[in-house]
Amino acid sequence: MVSNSNSSGGVVPESWTDPNCPVARALDLVGDRWSLLVVRDAMDGARSFTDFRQRTGIARNILTDRLRRLVDHGVLDRRTAPSGRRQVYVLTPAGRDLFTVIVALRQWGERHAFAAGEPHSVLLDEHGVPLPPLTPLDSAGTPADADTTTVRKAG
Repeated sequence: MVSNSNSSGGVVPESWTDPNCPVARALDLVGDRWSLLVVRDAMDGARSFTDFRQRTGIARNILTDRLRRLVDHGVLDRRTAPSGRRQVYVLTPAGRDLFTVIVALRQWGERHAFAAGEPHSVLLDEHGVPLPPLTPLDSAGTPADADTTTVRKAG
């Protein structure tokens, strides 16, 4: 896949899976398992290669590739640590924008990937309370779903 720069400085593919679909384009950029787990861990405070490796258990070569791709796509920024000895990774604004995606995946997983009563981690707000379920709303503030929305083709 050939790449070029986007407006945020990241590198994006010229050849898209589906050039008119925002979901397909997003998946082309961050849609593999390891990329989203790296983003999840960056949101939870991971900064160094070692942090990501220890938290995910990902193979070194795959982690190296995912970190490079996430930097190239403008999701993470690579900086020199204050010590000057290593590189650290921080979320860019585009990376921070994935928070809602991570929360939506988490909440879907809580509902569909665990048996009733099976223990799992919980995402808490600053008051120690679990986040309420995410619910897309239509222009009138009514909950929206696949039955109440349509996709308009580009062009």
